[in-house]
Amino acid sequence: MAPGGDGELPRLHPLVDLCNAVSLAYAIPVAVLDLTRIDGDLAVRPATGAEEYVTLAGDVERPEPGEVVFADGAGRAHSRRWTHRQSGWSAVRDTTGTVLIVAEALHDSAGRDVLALLDTLIAELAAGWQVERRGAVLTAAAPAVDVPG
Repeated sequence: MAPGGDGELPRLHPLVDLCNAVSLAYAIPVAVLDLTRIDGDLAVRPATGAEEYVTLAGDVERPEPGEVVFADGAGRAHSRRWTHRQSGWSAVRDTTGTVLIVAEALHDSAGRDVLALLDTLIAELAAGWQVERRGAVLTAAAPAVDVPG
């Protein structure tokens, strides 16, 4: 909510604004990461406590051991507490050209709800941008995806 309680989300970047709106509409967390700021593979895993997490304000933190992070090959945590705290290191900027959008859910109807969210997001992306779009759903049976970069 914007300061002042007017019920509107703050404007950050057109893509981030879209993902925030879709996240709220489906009550499913969505993260948008600048792929050029990720070194090597990105793994969703428990933190060791050695990872570097850069806040949106630019401060450096270390995730608690065991906290779920999105970590890259350089030991950076691009997200903490699953996608609830995105890193300023890989935040979308005006110069961002390639992104990874992540939606996550574990509730009973998550499989169906995430697919509906993806359908909405892909339709909105197609309406607003002429970009190449790819989608994948990770599961226990299919825990990885190759993201061209």
